[in-house]
Amino acid sequence: MPGPIDVTLRPRTEADLDALYAIAADLSTWDERTPSMPAPLTRAAYEARLQQLDGGPDKGVSFVVEVDGEAVGSVSLFSFDDLARHAEVGIALLPEARGRGIGTAAIERIVEFAFVRCNLRRVHLQAIASNLAAIRAYEKAGFIVEGRQREHAWVRGRYEDIVVMGLLRSEWRARSAG
Repeated sequence: MPGPIDVTLRPRTEADLDALYAIAADLSTWDERTPSMPAPLTRAAYEARLQQLDGGPDKGVSFVVEVDGEAVGSVSLFSFDDLARHAEVGIALLPEARGRGIGTAAIERIVEFAFVRCNLRRVHLQAIASNLAAIRAYEKAGFIVEGRQREHAWVRGRYEDIVVMGLLRSEWRARSAG
């Protein structure tokens, strides 16, 4: 049985752009990654969006997910609330990186970063209800289902529920200590 996958979170480099653009432009998973209407995304528009995010006022934090020296996705903290000390988590992986434990490991690392380095009290996320693999990965990382927004998303021709999940620092500490 293979051991745990070594997942590294690191800053984005120019060499990562092909993999990250492939994820961002993938119309088959668009609905699971963004509430905006699906549309073709050119490489130039993607790179312009990255430059805008890099210099923008949003205090989000984004890392490349690396396995065996290759970029396989990204994981981010965004929508920070400085008063209540919480933020939302998001992850996107290349198709070949899914179902291998990489997402769970990346989420665990970003959660540790959120609680230890950013001094957050709570992290939360949203998942399309039919994305059972993602929900299982989030649960493995300690997230708890907190609620459901019924028929909140239009996904591939039908309305789907959004599952809202969260993790408190106190819950994370208890898991880490055990």
